[in-house]
Amino acid sequence: MGKFKWSLIFPWVVGVFFVVGGLGNIFASNAILDDYQRWGYPEWFHYVTGIVELVAAALILLRPTRLLGLALATTIMLAAIATVFGHGEYSHAIAPAIVLGLVLLTGWTTWRTGLTASR
Repeated sequence: MGKFKWSLIFPWVVGVFFVVGGLGNIFASNAILDDYQRWGYPEWFHYVTGIVELVAAALILLRPTRLLGLALATTIMLAAIATVFGHGEYSHAIAPAIVLGLVLLTGWTTWRTGLTASR
């Protein structure tokens, strides 16, 4: 049995997170809709967020586009953090910051594995 490869697990964890998040935004609960309204976004913006999250998930789950998907996921999480910080909801930044950390870790392991595989 060989060495455990986190570089194979991380993309799936992150990808599934963004699938769940995307569907959660597209089929938003009243609480999520209230959040978007409180933050001043148009009433349709949760659809945009959900679609962009699903695109990020698809790109992450496909190896050739993984780094592009992770870059998009990074942008999504930075936007989420900026939104809650901009409204003084600092404790709400914890979850997106954790996800951002996992996205960055996944990017690093993907990049590192790609460098190793190309040698």
